[in-house]
Amino acid sequence: MHDPRGEAPVGIRIKWLRERAGMSRPVLAGLVGRSAEWLKAVESGRLQTPKLPTLLRIAQALEVKDLAELTGNGAAVSVAVFAGRQHEALSEVRQALTDYRIAGNARPTRVEHLAIRLDQAWKIRHTSPDHRTQLGALLPGLIRDAQQAARVTGPDRREARRILAGVYQLADFFVAYQPAPELVWLVADRAMHEGFEADDPYVIACSTWAMVQALRDSGRWEEAIALVRDALKQLEPYLERDETPDDWRGIAGALEAEEAYVHARRGRHGDAWQHWETADEMARNLGPGYRHVQTSFSIPVMQAHATTLGVELRRSAEALRAVRDLDAETIASVPRRSRHYIEVARAYTQHRDPGAALAMLERSEQTAPETIRYNGFAREMIHDLVRHPPTGMSRDVRDLSRRIGVPV
Repeated sequence: MHDPRGEAPVGIRIKWLRERAGMSRPVLAGLVGRSAEWLKAVESGRLQTPKLPTLLRIAQALEVKDLAELTGNGAAVSVAVFAGRQHEALSEVRQALTDYRIAGNARPTRVEHLAIRLDQAWKIRHTSPDHRTQLGALLPGLIRDAQQAARVTGPDRREARRILAGVYQLADFFVAYQPAPELVWLVADRAMHEGFEADDPYVIACSTWAMVQALRDSGRWEEAIALVRDALKQLEPYLERDETPDDWRGIAGALEAEEAYVHARRGRHGDAWQHWETADEMARNLGPGYRHVQTSFSIPVMQAHATTLGVELRRSAEALRAVRDLDAETIASVPRRSRHYIEVARAYTQHRDPGAALAMLERSEQTAPETIRYNGFAREMIHDLVRHPPTGMSRDVRDLSRRIGVPV
């Protein structure tokens, strides 16, 4: 086996690195959320080079430290520049997720207490600038206790499964954007499983929301859309009933918003805005005081989604018009607000205004450092700003780069 050199295509490099690692095609494909047939088409050159997020997942799965090993462009760029480093609590969270020991005679935690702990954990997640560190401290124990409660037969088992699904949904926010793509799929799949075991359309819909994001980020557009449509179909009979809790309508709106995002990612302008309008109407019907805990679905977040759609559709003027219509301080979730500033920075980057992009990245870092530190889009923008800083702002860029952990 020879090391591919020169101008060898990306697909050939992926194949060589995969075989060097002794990894089969189905295994690597599964780690990045794609099919073995897709990977074969990439390796053979029948499909175009994957985009950066997918290349990063491939690099992480193959334990490649330098993207040039995949791209072959000769410019050594650490994978950590875009992907960030592993959070110090990730190993403990992973261990809790993959600890399959059957509990002995230990008495399981009461479901009422688990529900309270889960509710508190969601509040901490949305209010803490260091939300990832806070979740990293809470999740290992919460995962183990919820898993144990769900194993015990009895009248509370169905509720225990609902809670366990919620724990996995919360864990999704911790493992996302970390060098552990297999955990993203693990928690999304387990949340779906627990929802089905609980036979609860609402829990299934909440789990679907996380799974759709994993599918979208892997380019599996049709699967993501089909999953949204199926979950909404299961919710539909309940949405017109007066006694149905608002959160059922909230998750329905969040799913519509995710479908809008999928269409935007694949470049379908009309479909994206059609589903955004449907979701926006649902948010307005729920009123200005409503916010869905898991998804942050609300009127302000729908306005933030409008910026993201403009960015994904490569229409920066549309994205920036949406920015002017939103007071970001009305986004209740601190991490979500920080992410919105990153999306605004993306819009300014597309609009070729690096000074404004830098200002938004600094605001994101001031709002929630642990959001920007793990966001690949932000790290990529900062890396580019280091190479081409706005006039007179070189020191500001270097200082931000140092704080975020992007190598200069």
